[in-house]
Amino acid sequence: MAVLDRDERAGSETLEAILRAGGEAIFLLTDVTNEDSVAASVGETVSRFGRLDAAYNNAGISPDTGTTVDCTRELWDQIFAVNVTGVWLCMKHEIQAMLKTSGGAIMNTGSVSSLRAAPQLPAYVASKHALIGLTKVTALEYAKQNIRVNIVCPGVIETPMLAKKAAEGFFSIDQYVQSSVPMSRAGRPDEIASAVIWACSEAASYLTGATLSVDGGMVIA
Repeated sequence: MAVLDRDERAGSETLEAILRAGGEAIFLLTDVTNEDSVAASVGETVSRFGRLDAAYNNAGISPDTGTTVDCTRELWDQIFAVNVTGVWLCMKHEIQAMLKTSGGAIMNTGSVSSLRAAPQLPAYVASKHALIGLTKVTALEYAKQNIRVNIVCPGVIETPMLAKKAAEGFFSIDQYVQSSVPMSRAGRPDEIASAVIWACSEAASYLTGATLSVDGGMVIA
């Protein structure tokens, strides 16, 4: 396994957790908005492990932008650079590696905001909607080469990003969960991980171009 992150501390902590659990992994400092960085990291991964079977593109940001009118061009471009361009660049180089073998599986991270609107987050919502389209197009383009591409759309998940939003007063997690999530609780990162692992495994060998909502029922409420 290769762990890619622009945050060296977070990436190193993840690497250590994998190694403690008995896994084999490397950490590669990577900026997904920089194509040279992405290409180098994918290349190093293939060089180390011999092939690329599966990839999970999970980088994303969600700064507070205000309304559509209030959102600045700088913030808009920053969000799209990570949330959309970053995923495209990663898939571009992941697919090139997978084409050299017998195929593979790619999972992108969308959001419940890929499927519904959220006021005060125009750039984030637009970027996450865009990922569904990008995922579907790519799935169609490479289905015959046995490269499956899907997207997982998490709801309210206990992550540092969520905690930061709550600390900044953006919303109360408990109140938001009770009012918006039919299962009346936030999700756990391992619940998203389980969906991703399944979608990238042979158990999901006929799944491509799919959107998996892992959100406690938010999109059906």
